[in-house]
Amino acid sequence: MNKVLVDFSKNAGKVKDFNCINNGPAGSVVRKVSNFPSYERAHIPYARLHDSAFSTLYGGEYSVDVHRVFPNFDADENDPESYLFGPTDAYLEKITSVGTGIYYRLGAAIEHGYKRGTYPPKDYLKWARICEHIIRHYTEGWANGFRYDIKYWEIWNEPECTNADGSRPCWQGTNQQFADFFITVFRYLKDKFPHLKIGGPAISTCWAEDFWRTFMPAIRDAGVRPDFLSYHRYGKTVEDFVATVHKANEWLEEYGYTGTETHLNEWNYVRGWQGENFLHTIDSIKGQKGAAFVAGVMCALHPESVDMLMYYEGRPSAYCGLWDTDTHRDLPTYYTYLAFDALKQLGTAVYGENGDHLYALGATDGKNGGILVSHFDQEDGSPTREGVISVRGIDLAEGESLRVRVKLLDESHRLDVIREDIFTAGSFDIPLSFKPYDVCYLELSRE
Repeated sequence: MNKVLVDFSKNAGKVKDFNCINNGPAGSVVRKVSNFPSYERAHIPYARLHDSAFSTLYGGEYSVDVHRVFPNFDADENDPESYLFGPTDAYLEKITSVGTGIYYRLGAAIEHGYKRGTYPPKDYLKWARICEHIIRHYTEGWANGFRYDIKYWEIWNEPECTNADGSRPCWQGTNQQFADFFITVFRYLKDKFPHLKIGGPAISTCWAEDFWRTFMPAIRDAGVRPDFLSYHRYGKTVEDFVATVHKANEWLEEYGYTGTETHLNEWNYVRGWQGENFLHTIDSIKGQKGAAFVAGVMCALHPESVDMLMYYEGRPSAYCGLWDTDTHRDLPTYYTYLAFDALKQLGTAVYGENGDHLYALGATDGKNGGILVSHFDQEDGSPTREGVISVRGIDLAEGESLRVRVKLLDESHRLDVIREDIFTAGSFDIPLSFKPYDVCYLELSRE
């Protein structure tokens, strides 16, 4: 029998911010359709601002990126008139209106075609001063700005990313040039804003050995310790992501950065980047397979040494599995986010053990509890698995009972209650059949 263990007597720390996302809510003022209510309901902790300029819903080509906010690099960076803040102002107001925090990526959106924003700045220090003024605009009110509590400021995105044809869509310089750039910008910004978390650089893969062996010793030898280190992963199995976190932590340990806050701040399901594999990828992201995948990764990575996950993405695009690109209606992965939010609301994670392609995470508020379980197997057509959710360690007082409501997310259900049980003991087993890509949320309440 395929068993999942959840032990409520063993505290596993605070439920982490694994339900973050790239980009904010979207909608058409003209058409009067949006995902604003759904976005707010999901209680998404942070929205990372990357590739935002690709969407007209976020201010389009004029938003977020440093070279878009400050379009003429030769202009005076101390003059408010040199900046085009309006589109980004409006975008950040949308995000904060739904209660989500800003995670600001300083740099440029990916450039697969024409290159403009991904060249090394001709003056690294001036680029840092421009970023200083952007930060002051959004956190200190400079240039008729705002006083948002924006904690995270990320320097650049995927500096070592390389396409199959050898082109580099995110940084047109060398690895050493990037290390020098990062050191200059980090030092300047950290000196100006010691209370903020400055980090990066959103490395595209933990297996880019040439980059890691240039970047990590360079920042170490310069005495630079980012407040957080960010990296990315796209893959087709849950185990791909566990291996990625392990590899990232190996790099940190090797160069003396153990204990640094780490963010996997771009991730999603990808079976392949080209042809039929890519078409399968997009279909999966939009469907129930994507929902089970996201739940599986969230559950499997929670005990690992990684502090934050940021799904790519929320912007209406091929990679958005939470909302329909055109109608903004909720897709299956959105309900995975609701289930994970239920764990977040409980607050404290508990010890668990996964089964064979069954991934679980439990949480409690000290009285009631919840368990998220996902059945994910990369191979389509995988069998239905008979499973047992083995619940242990609930301290029931004499005369108390526990009601367990099983909510199902599948092709026909959207976290609908499919079963209820009453238990009078603090340890019990719940047998369940898991079809391919089933996601269940078990709600445990005392009576």
